[in-house]
Amino acid sequence: MEEAIVARVSLAETRRNVEAFFATHDVQYVAEDVVYTSLNTGEKTVGREAVGQMLHYIYHVAFDAKAEIINTIITEDHALLEANIKGKHIGEFAGVAPTNKEVNIPVCVSYDLEDGLIKRARIYMLVDVLMKQLTN
Repeated sequence: MEEAIVARVSLAETRRNVEAFFATHDVQYVAEDVVYTSLNTGEKTVGREAVGQMLHYIYHVAFDAKAEIINTIITEDHALLEANIKGKHIGEFAGVAPTNKEVNIPVCVSYDLEDGLIKRARIYMLVDVLMKQLTN
């Protein structure tokens, strides 16, 4: 029986991929079968295309926003992002019609990595903080 040698992606390559994703949200850095889970709602977004659509909705449809990174930790198998999503509320989000108010949403995302790509993400977004900003 032949043994297959599987080359692992280096930490340097993984770090480059994850940092590029954090900067651009380009879904080439997520696995085809990626799963994003909102820990606020339990909602899952599955697949590269669906995750791309979800990120586009957050940053360009519901909000005109950017993620300002506070801290990151990246290993070969895991990454952690702490950031603030800052921008303007321009579209419906969580049942709230556009307010054109400036928002600053604290978010933390825990990632599982595989072969240098994001395989799973668990999103912790402080929606209560956002709702106070939108309704006050």
